[in-house]
Amino acid sequence: MVSSKRLADLGYKMFSGSMMLLTVYGGYLCSARAYRYFQNQKALKAAAEEQANEMIKD
Repeated sequence: MVSSKRLADLGYKMFSGSMMLLTVYGGYLCSARAYRYFQNQKALKAAAEEQANEMIKD
């Protein structure tokens, strides 16, 4: 029979591990979104510059 202290320790470790995994996954999602945001801003800036260059040529 497992003692209540050992069961509580096991439950705490499992909970802590799952929270750690959720934190890592959340960090991954946040960094992926930030990467996409900056890539999109770079593409928008390049498109604006291209459009400005076309207007100067005309």
